[in-house]
Amino acid sequence: MIKPGVTREILEELYSRLNTREYAHPDPVELLYQYEGVQDREIAAIIASSLAYGNVKQILKSVTSVLQVMGKSPYEFVRRSSNHDLEDAFTGFKHRFTDGHDLSLVLAGARSVIERHGSLNNCFLSGLHRSDETVIPGLSAFVAQLAGGPVSCTYLMPSPAGGSACKRLNLFLRWMVRADNVDPGGWEGVQASKLVVPLDTHMHRICMELGLTERKQANLRTALEITDGFRKFAPDDPVRYDFALTRLGIRTDVSLSDFLGRIDETQ
Repeated sequence: MIKPGVTREILEELYSRLNTREYAHPDPVELLYQYEGVQDREIAAIIASSLAYGNVKQILKSVTSVLQVMGKSPYEFVRRSSNHDLEDAFTGFKHRFTDGHDLSLVLAGARSVIERHGSLNNCFLSGLHRSDETVIPGLSAFVAQLAGGPVSCTYLMPSPAGGSACKRLNLFLRWMVRADNVDPGGWEGVQASKLVVPLDTHMHRICMELGLTERKQANLRTALEITDGFRKFAPDDPVRYDFALTRLGIRTDVSLSDFLGRIDETQ
């Protein structure tokens, strides 16, 4: 049961205070701001979200190194690179247990999608239906196309069909579908109301504290339950508060305990 002190007003106050580019560092979303073209931004976003695990400083370092190799236009780099080119370009790359071969598989999948659909946006729309309540069916179809080759990197591109919360892919969708002070947006045809909260252990813990779920596992069912909870406050934009809430505990200048204390005071 959602805590009585959790109201739209207190969430909006947090959103107004923290959902700004001032707080975008350290977060991989900041690396997308350099790309004005949507096709470049979506390629940068699929890289940044795929590598968004582990220490945030290392994430930023790893993603930056990849984008530097790709030059001014990640889209053109991917479109023009053969599998061999991609393997060569990222030989020696390492981000925790992701190496250059893993990364090249993801980018080869993106190139294949671009060849068939022209963009990742168009590919995603081909698997999303108006009647779908969330992006999950579209995401399953999207992953199947990105990983459609004979060899794929499933741990970087997990499918929600297997029950995964798909935190990194839902983060990618948040970045590309929403447009506000933090999320740069750019995609067309996908409604923000269908987005699902990018759920990791940090967000899961916050949402348990807020009473948005009692489920112990940070899986897809839990992500959907939490998203339904946020819909009560923002039906057209249930992931609206994701960035602001995840600043609590990530940055040293904002405190989860202080925010929870505010909620307790209003009950």
